[in-house]
Amino acid sequence: MVSDRGLEVLRVIVQDYVASREPVGSKTIVDRHSFGVSAATIRNDMAQLEDEELIAAPHTSSGRVPTDKGYRMFVDHLADRRPLNNAQRTAIETFLGASGDLDEVLHRTVRLLSQLTNQVALVQYPMFSRARVRHLELVSVTPSRVLAVIILDNGRVEQRLIETESPVDDDLISRLRSLCNEAVAGRPLLDAHDAIGDVPADIADLDRAAAVRIVDAVREQLSAQRQDRLVMAGAANLARTEDDFPGSIYPVLDAIEQQVVLLRLFGEMESERDSVVASIGRENASFGLETTSVLAGNYRSSGGEIARLGVLGPTRMDYASNMAAVRAVARYLSRILDAE
Repeated sequence: MVSDRGLEVLRVIVQDYVASREPVGSKTIVDRHSFGVSAATIRNDMAQLEDEELIAAPHTSSGRVPTDKGYRMFVDHLADRRPLNNAQRTAIETFLGASGDLDEVLHRTVRLLSQLTNQVALVQYPMFSRARVRHLELVSVTPSRVLAVIILDNGRVEQRLIETESPVDDDLISRLRSLCNEAVAGRPLLDAHDAIGDVPADIADLDRAAAVRIVDAVREQLSAQRQDRLVMAGAANLARTEDDFPGSIYPVLDAIEQQVVLLRLFGEMESERDSVVASIGRENASFGLETTSVLAGNYRSSGGEIARLGVLGPTRMDYASNMAAVRAVARYLSRILDAE
């Protein structure tokens, strides 16, 4: 068992190593921190921490660095639950408060979170399984190009240009608009995709091919709203901390390009509504991210769906500050979306 003082020694080793990237020795701890004991006593505490595999000696250095297990102990028991300062809170309110639709809100969110933490920021789109179609608009842009606009009851607006093989007249567009809204208005996305499929059967044979083309494109559009996806920003931050990744940074870059990998990782990081959870180092090995840590929290969309946002970076990161940033941005994002 590690003593209370030993845990405090672990705390300062984590904090000093994160700040300096230099292994931390007993003399440094005595000089920088007020433990009121000798360097020899601190060395004994460090030996106990090393026996518990909470710290380790890199190469032949006399100092020690935290292990993945040490970071886990720090996050679970030693990290301060610190709030953001006034300047950071003002930055969140100013930057996110100027956002428009959901796409812009989420893109602004990852940019802001990346700037606050100097890590890769990730935001998961809400899965709109409970969202309902409020209205579907079809607008003729050119004789062979139609704009489809889907408006959901949670405020999301999705647009797509549809190319047709032959010109489509305004009467067909008007007829399709009416039939499509009769089929999907007020329906959940899960039902709307199927309900709209029979619409072309009510269109005259001469125009049916064009109707099928338009309706199939709209069905794809509806289906896309049900799919899980991520917005990401700050990948360049990984290059700035390349020395923190043993071997090569490229496997990490390859892994984060695969959204399905990150979404699976998010899905396995269980957390309560307002908590921020961490997955550290070797805990991410099955995702090809064993040299990284991921911090994740929840936010709630206007339709009540729960989704994740968080940051990814090297295991040597400022966990307390980054967790505070994730928590604050998640709360503010939920407030913004709830007000729409």
